[in-house]
Amino acid sequence: MNTPVTLSAEFRKLVEGQMDRTIQGIEATFFAIMEKQKITPQEVKDEIDSLQENFTVLFQKWSLEILYTLLLKKASGFGGLKKVLGVNSRTLSDKLKLLQAHGYLERNVQSGPPLRVSYALSDKGKNTVLLALPLLYYSTSV
Repeated sequence: MNTPVTLSAEFRKLVEGQMDRTIQGIEATFFAIMEKQKITPQEVKDEIDSLQENFTVLFQKWSLEILYTLLLKKASGFGGLKKVLGVNSRTLSDKLKLLQAHGYLERNVQSGPPLRVSYALSDKGKNTVLLALPLLYYSTSV
């Protein structure tokens, strides 16, 4: 499961082109906002500091693995996540509660019997995972 994803040269070129356009768009938007709203570096720092709690949650062990698993599977029950990830029940339960509390997951309960609980990404969770993909790509590219 730790095997890196290998892209063909053609696909790699497409991915890199799309990421470059996206990054350029984000950069242009950032500087336009900075100039139009006269935002100071201190205000940017304060805004980044306010994100620290979310970064702490995301970079804890298992958090991104759970989010990426749900991105690929769309939704999964507790047992399915446990099996795919190979994590113990207590840790998985704690991480799911934490990710749900921060708005990255939605917990859906289907009445039974048997009672079934499934987890799916919220819009915030999906967007966060997709935004993290370039970081993963660039950290593993040669």
